[in-house]
Amino acid sequence: MNADKIVDRIRTDAVSFNSMEDLDVIMEAIGDAKIVLLGEASHGTSEFYTMRAELSKRLILQKGFDFIAVEGDWPSCNSVNQYIKGASGAAESAELALSDFNRWPTWMWANREVADFVNWLRTANQTFTKEKQIGFYGLDMYSLWESMEHIIAYLEKTGSSQLEHAKKAFECFEPFNRDEQSYGISAGLFGEGCEDEVVQLLFEMNKKRHQHPGSEAALDAEMNTLVALNAEKYYRTMVMGGPESWNVRDQHMVEVLKRTLNFHGQDAKAIVWEHNTHIGDARATDMAGDGMVNVGQLIREDPEYKQVFALGFGTYQGQVLAGRAWGSPVEVMDVPKAINGSWEDCMHQAGQGENQLLLFNKSQLEFQEVIGHRAIGVVYDPNRELGNYVPSRMAQRYDAYIHLDETTALRPLILESVNSELLV
Repeated sequence: MNADKIVDRIRTDAVSFNSMEDLDVIMEAIGDAKIVLLGEASHGTSEFYTMRAELSKRLILQKGFDFIAVEGDWPSCNSVNQYIKGASGAAESAELALSDFNRWPTWMWANREVADFVNWLRTANQTFTKEKQIGFYGLDMYSLWESMEHIIAYLEKTGSSQLEHAKKAFECFEPFNRDEQSYGISAGLFGEGCEDEVVQLLFEMNKKRHQHPGSEAALDAEMNTLVALNAEKYYRTMVMGGPESWNVRDQHMVEVLKRTLNFHGQDAKAIVWEHNTHIGDARATDMAGDGMVNVGQLIREDPEYKQVFALGFGTYQGQVLAGRAWGSPVEVMDVPKAINGSWEDCMHQAGQGENQLLLFNKSQLEFQEVIGHRAIGVVYDPNRELGNYVPSRMAQRYDAYIHLDETTALRPLILESVNSELLV
């Protein structure tokens, strides 16, 4: 890898990114794409969220996109969906709707940046007909128990004959007391799981799948059933190690995206908010060698979804919101300067500390070389930076990239009320 050549090529091809108006370049490049994948290099950086929100607003107003799908659980996101559509019984504010994100890491969606965007969506929806209102949906599948509860509530309300199947499936999980690890050990290591019950529930639910076509309540029940099926498989495979649990998760997210697109009709357009590790094509990283797939790869490979645009984000230095370990208290951490020879370091050198925007094309041979590209998770240790870089061929991983040279931490809603000093 010749870093000097990469820096020179960035200087030639990148454009300065100084204001939101500069996003016009991205909008033009997106063209007629029907699926736009918006990444982030961390789950705790304010600017990644605000840039995605601004792009999403433009995609909705200028290109007629139909919904936002995010790396969040379906039930929690449905609370936001109900709020922005003014549904009966919905939360009275964006903050209350986002309070349903009560599973660690809560800050990933319960933050001021998302709340501001959610309020914009609610206002925008008031100008659209009911059929054209923008949706907000969750692609993830950690909400096993919550999704089962939503299924039973829906079946009780509709008086469905599938209610007993749902209760039987839920009863199978009750002894594990909502402990995913305990369930995973029991099912994965000892074969004492609830797979048969959930598969049967999905079969029964699918028999009535078209009973209420076009109904948001029916879509909610369908997706929660899919969550129950795949979350059970995820927790069962997670304890075994290897790539399978990762693949189960990303395959699930693609399936939810496809079904939600189908719900919105043949010409539906979707905006996806997820980490770079999900939206950037896995085949352009070392993930492929480990047998892992991701959303970006699976969508690009599907012949039905050829019009896809993937935008990656990154930063050279700044601050981020994260935890020291899974479930530990959230804190504002310093993001050190990118390591020498990394993609972020090359962007920094080329732009001399300025924000930049870069479109990729097949003629940029320098960007086909493998280079380290930083990825920060919800668990982060700034003192162990080397392990945070994913070997990547950038021009194959994304269609475009935005480099923000110095970034700041998200503003979590829960900390705004109890720990405001962290936001200074």
